Amino acid sequence: MGLSDILNASKIKKENEQLKKLLTPELQNALNLQKKIDELTDKESELSKSIDEKNVVIEKQNNELSNLKEQVITFNDEILVQEYGLYQPRYSYLSSDKYKDRLSKIRTEQKELIKSSIAASGNTNWTVNNSKAQGKKMVKDTQKLLLRAFNSECDETIGKVKYNNFEASKKKIIKSAEQIQKLGNVLGISVSKEFIDSKIDELYLSFEYQLKKQEEKEKQRELRAQQREEAKLKKEIEEQRKKIEKEKKHYKQAMKNILDQIKANGESDELLLKKSELEKELGDIEISLKDIDYREANQRAGYVYVISNIGAFGDDVYKIGMTRRLNPQDRVDELGDASVPFKFDVHAMIFSDDAPSLESALHQAFENKKLNMVNTRREFFHVSLEEIKNVVKNNFDKTVEFVEFPDADQYRTSLKIKESLI
Repeated sequence: MGLSDILNASKIKKENEQLKKLLTPELQNALNLQKKIDELTDKESELSKSIDEKNVVIEKQNNELSNLKEQVITFNDEILVQEYGLYQPRYSYLSSDKYKDRLSKIRTEQKELIKSSIAASGNTNWTVNNSKAQGKKMVKDTQKLLLRAFNSECDETIGKVKYNNFEASKKKIIKSAEQIQKLGNVLGISVSKEFIDSKIDELYLSFEYQLKKQEEKEKQRELRAQQREEAKLKKEIEEQRKKIEKEKKHYKQAMKNILDQIKANGESDELLLKKSELEKELGDIEISLKDIDYREANQRAGYVYVISNIGAFGDDVYKIGMTRRLNPQDRVDELGDASVPFKFDVHAMIFSDDAPSLESALHQAFENKKLNMVNTRREFFHVSLEEIKNVVKNNFDKTVEFVEFPDADQYRTSLKIKESLI
């Protein structure tokens, strides 16, 4: 800096100081305020720039998180139970053995795909130590390793498939194949679409195999229950027949004695009255025997029952079933065993010469009101007693007595006890 520059600077400084002396206190304050405003504006600009930079980072992290979420296939039972969709079957085999055979076949097909090098592709033009053979072997070994990993994950996924995680399992198989492709990207290794489709077919078959086995178990359970019912009915008939035959023998002997007395002593009012009473008893016994013969011969005769258990299932839930037992209440009592907290109450007990048809008519009328829409052998319906009455009236030509209000004595007493404890 020269002498003239120094002189000019000194001159400007003096002029500036003189001007400041001329400023009023108000103008001085305004000047200071403007200075502060300028400083704050600069800071705001810096903060805005910093916020913009951080928003860019946050957006980038959100994108990365979204990508990670897409890759994660959750098997949390609580989430899956809430979100699963209604399964649409791919196969419709009539027995679990058919599914088992098809599963065996598809696994054999998968082995053939692996043997014929169709299960996975790879770039075999690599060289290792200047050897194409070694390069090809390296690719093949890597293919085997990645296929083994893919198969293991598929086996684990298929082995755990359930009604609520089917879609998640399907996605997991596809994602697994995508991960294999990423791992083998350098060598051009990927799982073929044909092999992935085969694994998904195996998933469908495995799941439907489980469903069919469960269905068959339910049918077998129902068949065993029917067989037990038939055995109990047979035993009841035999015991009842023995009892009636014993009574018949007793009354026939009593009749013989009365007839011998009349023959020996002549007719009297007392003897004739006893004879009349015995004739009536023997007549009733003959009717009972005919009833027993009829129940034994007619496989469709029985009782349709309408029962409820408000302590277990609440109001307007009824079980509509059928039994051929001589005493239908025995069957109702069995249903109210330790598997439910309270015994069942009977609203109607309808004897019919064709009990299965009446039961079927009731079930069909309330098809869309079943509690269990999957297992058709569960006979509980959410329906009013008035609706049941109307269907019975339209399908049964005799008067039926209905109990409107269930006793539910143990349930109601339990409520009172709980109230007293509060």
